Amino acid sequence: MSPAEETREILATLGVESGGGMESRSPIDGSMIGKVAEASAADVADACEKAQAAFLIWRTVPAPRRGELVRLLGEELRAAKEPLARLVTLEAGKIVQEGLGEVQEMIDICDYAVGLSRQLYGLTIASERPDHRMIEQWHPLGVVGVITAFNFPVAVWAWNAALALACGDPVIWKPSEKTPLCAAAVMALAKRALERFGDAPDGLLQCVQGGRGVGEALVDDPCVALLSATGSTAMGRAVGPRVAERFGRTLLELGGNNAMIVAPSADLKLAERAILFAAAGTAGQRCTTLRRLIVHEDVADGLVERLRELFAAIRIGDPRDPGTLVGPLIDEAAFEGMRRAFPDAERVEAVDGGYYVRPAIVEVEAQQGVVLKETFAPILYVLRYRTLDEAIALNNSVVQGLSSSIFTNDLKEAERFLSAAGSDCGIANVNIGPSGAEIGGAFGGEKETGGGRESGSDSWRAYMRRSTNTINYGNDLPLAQGIKFDVAP
Repeated sequence: MSPAEETREILATLGVESGGGMESRSPIDGSMIGKVAEASAADVADACEKAQAAFLIWRTVPAPRRGELVRLLGEELRAAKEPLARLVTLEAGKIVQEGLGEVQEMIDICDYAVGLSRQLYGLTIASERPDHRMIEQWHPLGVVGVITAFNFPVAVWAWNAALALACGDPVIWKPSEKTPLCAAAVMALAKRALERFGDAPDGLLQCVQGGRGVGEALVDDPCVALLSATGSTAMGRAVGPRVAERFGRTLLELGGNNAMIVAPSADLKLAERAILFAAAGTAGQRCTTLRRLIVHEDVADGLVERLRELFAAIRIGDPRDPGTLVGPLIDEAAFEGMRRAFPDAERVEAVDGGYYVRPAIVEVEAQQGVVLKETFAPILYVLRYRTLDEAIALNNSVVQGLSSSIFTNDLKEAERFLSAAGSDCGIANVNIGPSGAEIGGAFGGEKETGGGRESGSDSWRAYMRRSTNTINYGNDLPLAQGIKFDVAP
């Protein structure tokens, strides 16, 4: 069955009507698989106005009740896991297992946010004044705008939406123009959850489809209290100042140039498996993809030889085939980007019309030039080191700071890597690769990765505002710091 035919069947199953002027093309064969209606700047303004009205109602709904809507959304995702995952494969080119994993990630964050809805804790703080009590509360923030990238066309929305809903915020989603059908399908499932919930305000969950102009309208709208954007560092440089100019908040998840250190004591078989997925998975189109392999000179020759054998054995092809490990790049522009970084990029004949490439291993003498940049394709640069200090310096000597890892059986090396003097990334792992994060931990990075945090831990605080309160239950009015301000009678 062609991607277009299969997409039509899945959209019908999910209750999505395809139509409009904005085309979606499958990276499997480049064919047009559906259309959606493109929003105008006026449509974005209208969505923001509706979301602001919804916020005034939703913020007063008890948090556990808000969590009930998230629970229903999780149920809808569970029921539609296979067709939605299949749509991710058809429109984003992910292999079957990765498509299923992405939808499972949506389900997991819903489960997490349901529990969170009963745990939006504040603090009780000791006051220096007698008969006074200080507390800290967290209140809903406002409208949350979410801009997502093609490589995780549904999960990143869920990271934001599940937490935002539990925290009391409406959500307006601007998905990638490369994966509009996935977004339309998710909104159809969200509509079912809203209908089952019964009394959610209109405008609580919305989607505005389109290109850069639609994103800019969302970025600039003063109703958007938090703008969560996932994409390139260049995109973040444009978005950050524009939101800051109107004193809005941003949550930026930008580029990564992730490294793995392989120490002499490492379990090399374990490292091989981690490298294979982290470097080649999703055809290298993850922000956490392994791009720099920093190997101790004592084990480098044998490891690199083995990796070349493994990379040559990777099955590349139609991502719908259960045996495929690497599917297509998203489009021709991605392929040209790989060729600019690595002119010897090998294009594999898989499905006519698609851009399929073999993951490449490139040994380099120094970390310079193209190695310092993020190429969204499966290119693994290999560097050698002698001392751990040298390896950590290489890990940190790039402008991005998303994810990192070390393979070692030396406890001192592991702890050093995780210490303040070790990796400067937002994610630092030991004996697992840099790619493939769980929802329980905060996800995000430092430096030009943007500093934002999504998903677990205390990431929920980004979607709320803090209020510090002091209560005087006595009969006097002592001032802080012992200040006297009395008027003589």
